[in-house]
Amino acid sequence: MEIDQIKFLKVKEEAENYYKTIGQIHCPYLGGKISFNTKGLEHLKFKNKNKARIKSDQYIRLKLLKLAPHILEKSNTLQEFYETRKFEQQKINSRWEYKMVEVSYYGFVAIINGARIKIIVKEIEGGNKFFWSLIPFWKNNQKNSGNKFNNKKILHAGNMEDD
Repeated sequence: MEIDQIKFLKVKEEAENYYKTIGQIHCPYLGGKISFNTKGLEHLKFKNKNKARIKSDQYIRLKLLKLAPHILEKSNTLQEFYETRKFEQQKINSRWEYKMVEVSYYGFVAIINGARIKIIVKEIEGGNKFFWSLIPFWKNNQKNSGNKFNNKKILHAGNMEDD
């Protein structure tokens, strides 16, 4: 899916401006505040450090971003939970270092305005919960087999850190 550059930049600018206005929201399931910090916005645009997501992936995530606070504010049910130990960058003694910590991911799925999306909240040991990602819960996988296209829906239920 090729995205027009002007359309993409408009959606990106609108999403970034909107994101800056969110701050924190209350999530009834988690019983506390969820921060919308720079980590979440960067994760929508980048797969990992220094590796940008493809434009079509960024576009759909940024376009659906307005639904994330609404879903978290209304969520009373958790659909997915994952806990792991991994290296996370943290400020220790006025320096940024990587430290092995416990990390928890909470996944909330909703269908709003015909869009089925998953919102991921991340919690790093000793820190606050924050918005991590928004995932369109399905996409079409088109494979060219001769002259026929086989369309299959692929559910995103993989690695919550990368999705």
